[in-house]
Amino acid sequence: MKTYTVYLIRHALTQGNLEGRYIGQTDEPLCKEGIEQLEAMKNDYGYPYPDVVFTSSLKRCVETAKIIYPDKTPIEMRGFDECDFGEFEGHTAEELEPYEEFSEWLSGGEDARPLNGESNQEFATRVCNCFNKTVDGLIKTGTQSAAIITHGGVIMSILAAFGIPELPMTEWLCPSACGYTVRITPSLWSKIRKVEVINEVPSEPLTASQEEMLWDYYPELPEDDEWDIDGDVTI
Repeated sequence: MKTYTVYLIRHALTQGNLEGRYIGQTDEPLCKEGIEQLEAMKNDYGYPYPDVVFTSSLKRCVETAKIIYPDKTPIEMRGFDECDFGEFEGHTAEELEPYEEFSEWLSGGEDARPLNGESNQEFATRVCNCFNKTVDGLIKTGTQSAAIITHGGVIMSILAAFGIPELPMTEWLCPSACGYTVRITPSLWSKIRKVEVINEVPSEPLTASQEEMLWDYYPELPEDDEWDIDGDVTI
């Protein structure tokens, strides 16, 4: 049976990422460190080559796509933009701790939202609708592979909603310039709207020190790589 492959890849680092700030729909470009790390990742590990490349409409994703896939013209999808953090944009968690709305938002309730920002439910609905349309389009046109260059929150929302294994959103956190490979089987997709997470991007495991440099906030080095996908996932 014909299957389809989607590579979900988080953009490279920005200055706001390095400073631990909430950078949602603020249109930051990649920083010098992010560009250098991304180019090193491309040279040392390589990225899978898809038939088509989709990105969020924000600079950091478009720039990431153009570095990884210089011969592809990315298709910008506003549905894959990061969450609108409202008045939390540009602030660190430490700066936001005094605000009751911040702790309520972090609790993860569907209706919780940053001040004047997008609620968790609104964000998830927007992202999932965009992913639904993208996958349906791939199947309809027979386009077998695609890369989606987007944001950490978007990848976590997609896999929490559609991914097998079924895991909470926070379990799908990944470093910058990394992500996951998902396999789409049309019969499974049409019946229950699920995709199988079968590998990481890049597929070759990073060393702990390499991975540490790609996290925008990395308080301590874990004993194990907590975002590993070990081999194929079957159902």
